[in-house]
Amino acid sequence: MIKRIFLSFSLFLLVSGGLWAQATVKKLDKKQKENQVQELSSTPYSPSESQTAVQTKSKKRKGKKSVNAYDQLVVEYEQRMEDNVKKYNKAAKELRKPQYSDPSYFGHKRKPKKRPPGKKKFCKECQMRH
Repeated sequence: MIKRIFLSFSLFLLVSGGLWAQATVKKLDKKQKENQVQELSSTPYSPSESQTAVQTKSKKRKGKKSVNAYDQLVVEYEQRMEDNVKKYNKAAKELRKPQYSDPSYFGHKRKPKKRPPGKKKFCKECQMRH
């Protein structure tokens, strides 16, 4: 009986001691982080060479991006206009074909044959006899 009480008490101390140790470690971590932040804020800022290179590149990009953004939009607009001109010229060229300009085609791809009145056939495409 006494052994059980002693074992349970020692187990309790062991568990509570471990939890207490974890809590103190967490407190130390927080204090260390706060100290680092205070040290950084109190000391003059001197970034390493790699950080300055990254920062200058990003600043240059931002400056060029604002200038080049407008230029890029103008180039894209001009390209779209050229593409539209090509598209309209192609459509106009297509409409000059006899299939579209000659009324005797009746909407056919090839001109329908003119047959004698007794041999005319019904056309499924234009719903006429020719």
